[in-house]
Amino acid sequence: MDVPANLSKLTEAANQPPKNRPVRSKKIKSRAFITEESSSDSEVMTPEPLASNSREDQNISFTRTITTDDGSLDDDEEYLNSTMCLFMNLDTAKQELEEFIPHVRNISDSSVMKMAGRDLMRFKEFKKQGVAVKFGRFSQKENNQLRKNIEEFLEMTGIDSAEKVLFTSRYPEEKKTINRLKAEYLFCEKLSEGIPRPWRLIYYRARKIFDPNNYKGRYTMEEKEKLKKYHALHGNDWKKISELMSRSNLSVAMKYSEIKSATNYGPWSKEEIQKLMRAVEEVIRKRIEVEDGNSNREILIDREKLFQKLPWSEIETKVGTRYWRQCKQKWVTILTNKLNKGQRLCRGTKGLQAKINLIKRLHELNVEDPNEVNWEELTDTIGDVPKAYVQAKFYKLKASCVPLWRRKTFSEITDYLYEKKLPELEEKLEKEKEKNRTPDNSAPGQRKKAFRLSDIFDSSEESD
Repeated sequence: MDVPANLSKLTEAANQPPKNRPVRSKKIKSRAFITEESSSDSEVMTPEPLASNSREDQNISFTRTITTDDGSLDDDEEYLNSTMCLFMNLDTAKQELEEFIPHVRNISDSSVMKMAGRDLMRFKEFKKQGVAVKFGRFSQKENNQLRKNIEEFLEMTGIDSAEKVLFTSRYPEEKKTINRLKAEYLFCEKLSEGIPRPWRLIYYRARKIFDPNNYKGRYTMEEKEKLKKYHALHGNDWKKISELMSRSNLSVAMKYSEIKSATNYGPWSKEEIQKLMRAVEEVIRKRIEVEDGNSNREILIDREKLFQKLPWSEIETKVGTRYWRQCKQKWVTILTNKLNKGQRLCRGTKGLQAKINLIKRLHELNVEDPNEVNWEELTDTIGDVPKAYVQAKFYKLKASCVPLWRRKTFSEITDYLYEKKLPELEEKLEKEKEKNRTPDNSAPGQRKKAFRLSDIFDSSEESD
């Protein structure tokens, strides 16, 4: 039988006394870190909305991710997980983790125990250093640290690619040797080194970065038809479908969300807008009934509940002709018009002033990463708007005004807007004011904190 070219090298590496082997902790937690590569993205569901910067939205996303921690395990992984669960009882684990993850009681018991083994000691060490546990999008600094961790692990073990470490099941002939090296060199401790996040989220991020199937460009029509066919055969088994498509689990799940129905990409019709309005009202009313036991349309609802934590996959299904991201974007536009009584916030002198305010505020923040921006605090640069509206306006600014913006860092983009675009906008604003000779004496009104359902949903909304 032919032996794979790299197998002998890996076997030799596994049998050699390791160089610079990490010192093992006497605590059981260091043995709880063996990877479950077969139980990672394979359970990814049809996607929910994009992660936002709000802590509450990140908690929802994190809970959804962490509770998928129930895939098939290798025998040795199964043993280590069961050993890990013995060193702390469930109530103690929840109590200690709650300091770092307030919503931990919404997570499944098995996932809590795994987190207690993988993460609790790490979280406590970060706390001693004054570093908070993070959620949401990874920063550039964290991505660089993750790449460094993987490169150092490959150098230590002699494994020749990150794909073999993170997608070991793709290499059945080498699987046993690779898993032994991962156990010997404490792969999961190395993977999470210097990154103050739950281990599983770090693992997901590594798989996304290092999966070559993530970088295959746009789907062809033929691929889209194949994806529909495979979904009809295999349902939401994204791991199986990803293998058949030679694309990542997340990629096929996201793409199917877009193409599973006759999605319309043109302007929204009045009928579609009415369906969207009804769908959003239904889910909000259902939430009120559950939380307050009241479905009266005259009851007041907090403004945040009009746009935060809405179940966009459910809303997408109710609308039928648009996928979830389109529904979310359209609802933000509709809600903004409602909150501002139909005023056009980004047109004319008001629009110019809003852009100027936003550029100045972002420049004043002087941050290196967009994850450090509290977009909620920037909403007053435009008006009474959801933070997603501000983020969308910033995206349009950089995409339309900054050359080669995709190759620039966040700070480079904000600097360019401040130094090049801001003077141009200020000059244009002065000319508009001079031309109209109409002073803008309107002061921003006090932001309403609550609305009646009838205020939001009674009148029909025109399409943009």
